[in-house]
Amino acid sequence: MNISFTEKQEKYIRDKVKSGDFQNASEVVRNALRMVATYEERMVSELKAAIDLGWDDAGTSSTATDIAKEQEAKYAKK
Repeated sequence: MNISFTEKQEKYIRDKVKSGDFQNASEVVRNALRMVATYEERMVSELKAAIDLGWDDAGTSSTATDIAKEQEAKYAKK
């Protein structure tokens, strides 16, 4: 598998290896992928919880689109 990175991403990977936190570039990339998977799982879980809350509260004015936008904004700040 061949993967291309921007110069900024390559520098980040090199810096992480140089710091001693990782032994090689593959470890940095695997760690990043684990973090993305965790982020996605958490986001989906929170969206499901918000949807469930919406189903339980028929009086809410929030739509699924509203909920998704709120979650997107929440994660964009992080």
